[in-house]
Amino acid sequence: MNEKGTKKKKIVISDKVWLLISLLAALLVWYLLSIGEATGRSFPFADKVVPSVKTMIDRGAFWKDIASSMTCVGIGFGLGFVTALPVAFLMAWYLPIQKIIEPWINFIRNIPALAYAPLLVITFGVGQKPAVILIWICTFMTMSITIYQGIKNIDVTLIKAARVLGANDFDIFLKIICPATVPFIITAIRLGLGAALTTLLAAESTGAQAGIGMRIRSLSNSFESAPMLMYIILLGIIGLVLLKIVDMIERKLTGWQEKIN
Repeated sequence: MNEKGTKKKKIVISDKVWLLISLLAALLVWYLLSIGEATGRSFPFADKVVPSVKTMIDRGAFWKDIASSMTCVGIGFGLGFVTALPVAFLMAWYLPIQKIIEPWINFIRNIPALAYAPLLVITFGVGQKPAVILIWICTFMTMSITIYQGIKNIDVTLIKAARVLGANDFDIFLKIICPATVPFIITAIRLGLGAALTTLLAAESTGAQAGIGMRIRSLSNSFESAPMLMYIILLGIIGLVLLKIVDMIERKLTGWQEKIN
């Protein structure tokens, strides 16, 4: 018998098909929750959730909430990244700075954001300012530690070899440290965005006048489960879109890196 005839053809399922299967499975679980006696009120199905978009638009809240939340996330995350990057490099490069700063970063990042949100309201008043600061703190803690750990994991042999060849600190930083830390910086950005979005509910409970987190809290108080679930799903969709953008940037910057499928 021909050996080729005995070999079974491997069935390859495309990513789009897997995505469709995943979506159908999620819809099935959602439907089962919507008809459950205990969960039906909390998880109304899509036929009730989707029309709630129009309900919130008619109330003049939908676009205002998205704009307010994205402003807080954008500014807070931007501040977090801009401050985390130099602090992480300084901690990795200078031992005294690491010994002074790292314990406090680990201490603060283990405290839930909701715990010190009221302190920010007392200090900065109500509105977007305390929300931005809270997101900044949380993203800074997450990204600084991630980037710092990445720098610490760089192969020391490369740095020693560069010094033997006469490279100074600036050359080592520019030609070895920076390229080697790009994957860790991308990971930090991904984790920072996740931290920013998960902190949003706590951040916008600090007296915000609009926003996805503030609206979820408001709708939960009035037991409007359909629009509340819509906002929760919307927050997840925004997170997925942001992560896809980060993935595109990662492919462009780290195309040289071998990855496991």
